Order: sequence, then C-alpha cells, then structure tokens
Amino acid sequence: MLSKVRCCGISANSGVRSLSYAGGRIPPTTQNVINGQWVESSTDRWIDVHNPATNQVVTRVPQSTQAEMEQAVESAKAAFSIWSRTTPLARQQIMFKYQQLIKENLTEVAKLITTEQGKTLADAEGDVMRGLQVVENLCANTSLMMGETLTGIAKDMDLTSFKTPLGVCAGIAPFNFP
Repeated sequence: MLSKVRCCGISANSGVRSLSYAGGRIPPTTQNVINGQWVESSTDRWIDVHNPATNQVVTRVPQSTQAEMEQAVESAKAAFSIWSRTTPLARQQIMFKYQQLIKENLTEVAKLITTEQGKTLADAEGDVMRGLQVVENLCANTSLMMGETLTGIAKDMDLTSFKTPLGVCAGIAPFNFP
C-alpha cells in the first residue's frame, strides 16, 4: 500500500510542498504533478483563473508543453507497471483512505470550489458530497474486478474471463458552470 507520504503529499515540516492546497492556500501558479512531484511548467502560455465574485486572479494554470505532457505520460506508464500488480484489496485500502481524506476536508475543498467557480458554499459542498459518493462506490468495486468462469457453455467447453488493467489513459472533463 502507498504510504501516507506518497499518497497524500510530503509533510509540511519536511520543506517539500505537499500535494495539497490545505488551508485554502492557492499558489500564484498551478504546478503540474509529474511522478509525484510538483513541477513548475516551462510554458510561456498561461490561463488566468479568476474568482467570479471579485474578478481577482486566484492562480494561473499552465498550458503545459508537449514535453511536459510526454514526461507525465512516461511517468504514468512507469507507475502503471507497479499499480497493475497491486491487489484489489490494496487498491481498496487506498480508496478508503481517499474517502476519509475527503470527509475530513470537505469544507476546505468546498471553499476552494467557491473561490474558483463562484458557487455558493452549499452548492460546492454538494459537489464534494457527490464526488464522495463516487469514491464510496469505487470502494465497493473489488467484486467488479473479478473474472468469471462459466462451465459447460457447450459440449466440452468452459469459458473463463479475466479483468486486466489496460494502461494509461487520459480524460477531458467538460465543465460549464456558472
């Protein structure tokens, strides 16, 4: 299982930035996380993120370079080789820890959503709760990771299926609020 340091960031007293915006401290530029480390982008193209209530720039998000994207993909591929051999129960334990962290930091995360997106705190808390429900559902996914064996589907024939991790993928999540 991943250690608390690896899963949740480095402790504040180690002098290394944590993988967290704890306390609502949003940095002036949002860094990439590559290979578990915060990395400042070398791009010359940035997107300002405004607080809709004040129009004040909250942070700047990089339009990461091709090289940074390729470095992130290579890092993910290397992590996949280890992760794909992690047992379903070990993965479940990581998701249980993630679930607990969301519960412990629900209000903090909601405040960040309010700052960046202009939602009311109640709406933002609802978003965090919805995300928590997804994580809770994933905590129960171990039975969905099992293969199947169907015996006697035809004369002298059995069928066995295996669930196998496929590898690195990317997703783009559309967003349209407010």
